[in-house]
Amino acid sequence: MSNVRLVPTSIDIVYEEVGGNTDKFEREFDQISENEENSVGQMIKHAKMRGDADESTILMLNVMAELYRKMEKIEQLLSNGASKYLQLSSEALIKHIGLEHFKLSAECLEVGTNYYGRIEIGTFPKREIAFFFEAVEPSLAKIKNIHLRDREAWEYYMMACERAMIRQMKGLE
Repeated sequence: MSNVRLVPTSIDIVYEEVGGNTDKFEREFDQISENEENSVGQMIKHAKMRGDADESTILMLNVMAELYRKMEKIEQLLSNGASKYLQLSSEALIKHIGLEHFKLSAECLEVGTNYYGRIEIGTFPKREIAFFFEAVEPSLAKIKNIHLRDREAWEYYMMACERAMIRQMKGLE
């Protein structure tokens, strides 16, 4: 897989082999996407589409939406005392990402095996992203299924990492 373009990063991932548990992982996969689409987020999207708000208003609305999400997380933790997501069996560190691939810091994947994983990506606002992936090599994986909005956030984050790498190579950082 030498033709895969990857850029350095550092993201924690939790994952588990799919095996015969496809249904439980698909339920959470869909739930995470729905959580990103709360009522405040939908209001912002409609305001953008109608052209009712300028850039600074949209930014303020996004900040408010992120605060709303954080309050929901706190409320969830206080009421249940635990995360609303599945407890996945494995953790690793993603050291490199590409548009459709990522590379772990250790060789802990079984080639040809399908996995379900979650990451929290460092964009604004921070996003919990769920996806299905397949091990191509013991430390290299290819993303097989990811929601469209999450793919856009992944690509944006990958390009930001690439720009940071270029600035570092030029000695600007």
